[in-house]
Amino acid sequence: VGAIGVGAQATSIWGASIISTAVVPVIMTLAILILSEIIPKTIGANYWKELAGFTVSSLKIIMWILAPLVFISQLITKALKKDKKASVLSRADFGAMAELGSQQGVFDEGESNILRNLLRFNTIFAKNVMTPRTVMIAADQQTTIRAFHDQHPHLRFSRIPVYESSQDHITGYVLKDEVLKKLVDNNGDEPLSTIKREVLAVKEDFPIPDLFNHFTEKREHIAMVVDEFGGTAGLVTMEDVIETLLGLEIVDEQDNTADMQALARKQWEVRARNIGLLEPDERLPEQQIDESSGRGDA
Repeated sequence: VGAIGVGAQATSIWGASIISTAVVPVIMTLAILILSEIIPKTIGANYWKELAGFTVSSLKIIMWILAPLVFISQLITKALKKDKKASVLSRADFGAMAELGSQQGVFDEGESNILRNLLRFNTIFAKNVMTPRTVMIAADQQTTIRAFHDQHPHLRFSRIPVYESSQDHITGYVLKDEVLKKLVDNNGDEPLSTIKREVLAVKEDFPIPDLFNHFTEKREHIAMVVDEFGGTAGLVTMEDVIETLLGLEIVDEQDNTADMQALARKQWEVRARNIGLLEPDERLPEQQIDESSGRGDA
């Protein structure tokens, strides 16, 4: 409105000349840019502490004066809004802000990755992060503690599932520390069932956020993943959930395989070639590998 008024006044004074059609608009543009953009923002960036008190007081007065107008505007907006429950910001908007924040240096790359992973958290399920059954180490619960230790003298896992008759019937898990303690106490002839703990069980499509809450509520770090037929598909740990959130593999000095799912896929390809499902130079489709790697004995 102001620009239109200035243009009308310029035309009434100078007529339809170059001054009213070119010079005045250029001067107005520069004046608006300098007086309402550059100077105020520069002052605010350099003297924000000194101006903070005055700004807060001024805004309180302005908010009080404009409150009726804001109320009327909100009523009009609500009346014209189609979806009354629609959110102003979507997950995609937050993801874009995380990416923009990383580019502008507000977040470092790691923080930006965590924010984006958090926004995708509810689209990831237990089957996407589990250790497949084919590479899972488990033991018969009737095996003696000494025999189990002799079979796995350099075991790098702290929790080992135990089963009855087959890996499709996981009955619990044992702690490596308790296995070693029994050996130190000369109780190695006892079966693993004597130190067995209860284990959680979840379905393959169990969401990762719910799994995280499940772990924290139950104070557990491991759960068995069960397929649609009730068999064992694999196992998932709190570490897997944290890795998903951080977007990286947590590998300690004793781990020799970062991604257990990748190892399972590689082993399945070898077995598929051995039984004639694949040609020597052929690779199994990614989706079929994922579906097949969760079944069968390791």
